Amino acid sequence: MGVMLALGGLPSGDLATISILQVTSVWSFMCSWNALNDYLDLEIDKVNRPNRPLPSGQISVSAARKGISAMMAISVLSITGAMSIAMDLRGGLEDWYPALLIWIAALFLLVNYEASGDYSLRLKDRGLPGNLAISLSVGMVVLFGAAGVFEPYSERAWSIFFVAVLYNLAREIVKDIEDMEGDEGRNTYAMRVGPQKARTVAWILLIFTLISILLPFGIGIFPELHLIAVIPAVVLLLMVKPKLMIAEDRAAQMLIKKSMYLALAALLASSLMG
Repeated sequence: MGVMLALGGLPSGDLATISILQVTSVWSFMCSWNALNDYLDLEIDKVNRPNRPLPSGQISVSAARKGISAMMAISVLSITGAMSIAMDLRGGLEDWYPALLIWIAALFLLVNYEASGDYSLRLKDRGLPGNLAISLSVGMVVLFGAAGVFEPYSERAWSIFFVAVLYNLAREIVKDIEDMEGDEGRNTYAMRVGPQKARTVAWILLIFTLISILLPFGIGIFPELHLIAVIPAVVLLLMVKPKLMIAEDRAAQMLIKKSMYLALAALLASSLMG
């Protein structure tokens, strides 16, 4: 998505190869991170999500460890391959290094989110900062794609970055409210301030999300004519508030997810058409 936003279409030649390698790197990186998170949350998931692969025994702990290591190895090899191709293009690594910095930043967030050692920021146990780390990692994927094709300052990619971060941050907070029963002893934002205040903060973030969707059309980053394409996403977003008011947190976070997908698809389509 970041590549297509930056280029206004599909890449070709060496840029296509770089993009495929970066997609592989992101996919395997997030496989590794999600598997690691499930591995570390095994005891919590036995309460919150007993049907998931690890707590249900569908996947063994040993297999999970191997999967975590294998996926991260694929990510490293893929980003190394993309870097080796970029060295021979345009300005070489001097112009491509933002993509590498984004990958390193994502690794920094992973380590400091999951690790609990003395030198870790322990973001997972800090409530809102942990939610922000996850949300930044989602938005950074788009910037990673744009930077990989030598367009790290693409206005359209940055617009999507803010939309994705805000959507995901609101959803992470609602998911923590949903998981409060099994999160006893954890320092999530919902546990710290209570479910009602957390729902209010999530809704405020969704208001900013709405602004982030509409603003790029108002300042000319996307054509005004294409504003109609985001209406379904906006409608679903506005449907979240009633669900939050009656504490239907599962329904609320699923609506946020669907709205985000529709908004991203609409903005991508607008970029390709205009």
